[in-house]
Amino acid sequence: MANNKLAIIGGSGLYDVEEFKDRELLDINTPWGKPSDKILKTHYKSKEVYFLPRHGRGHFINPSNINFRANIDALKQLGVSDIVSVSAVGSLKENLPPGKFVIVDQFIDRTFARNKTFFEDEIVAHVSMAHPTSNGLMTACEDAIKKEKIDYQRGGTYVVMEGPQFSTLAESNLYRSWKADVIGMTNMPEAKLAREAEIRYCTVAMVTDYDCWHSEHEEVDVAMVVKTLQKNASNAQNMIKELIKTYKQFYDEKDPANNCLDTAIITDPKLMTKQTKEKLKNIAGRVFKK
Repeated sequence: MANNKLAIIGGSGLYDVEEFKDRELLDINTPWGKPSDKILKTHYKSKEVYFLPRHGRGHFINPSNINFRANIDALKQLGVSDIVSVSAVGSLKENLPPGKFVIVDQFIDRTFARNKTFFEDEIVAHVSMAHPTSNGLMTACEDAIKKEKIDYQRGGTYVVMEGPQFSTLAESNLYRSWKADVIGMTNMPEAKLAREAEIRYCTVAMVTDYDCWHSEHEEVDVAMVVKTLQKNASNAQNMIKELIKTYKQFYDEKDPANNCLDTAIITDPKLMTKQTKEKLKNIAGRVFKK
């Protein structure tokens, strides 16, 4: 527990916090290329924390072009054990209005143009995604959200679409028929790769709009999303400050991400080359040493 390190993945407004005085930008290289941007290392209340802007500072990376593997590998190199993803989403339910936070516990992955695994060559691994988020981190986020008196829902299914276009009305209604709660473009394969890296993961989804299914909100546009995002930014910053203070208290020793590669890698070790093991050393080095 003493070595637990927290990272926040999200937009630029999340780390523009006055109290974060000690700042260092880290330029990390990975076998998968460069992460979205330099990673901010800072301290708050004597806790070390990292911030990674998923779309790059200034939001210049298309959701489909995010180098998710490099992002997760870079954080793993830094010793990150826990990731909280803060993401803007559209609502698929009437009771989830713009401004409400959803602590997501399930995903439906509808993306199709992204690299979704670290284990693509020579070594095969099958990690379980039955429970894709960390119960302990969810509780830590819920505790922080409660302290800030933010309207929220614990539990919810996030449909991850490819984008960058918003949904058609037919698609939006289809996802509603699945009883999904929110829709966005960024948390897959992020959550899958975090699991492969044995990093505990949680998503706090900030509702910005009603997608296009709502009769009073028939079209979604960027101006609408940005306006609500700005309103959510202050709440998100306050939530993060509270989270940093206490998240270690909510460690779950039964978290499915803990040592999940012990039972996931199926390839005969005799068939693993040094080159491939070297490429995967940040992600799976622990199990290769056994």
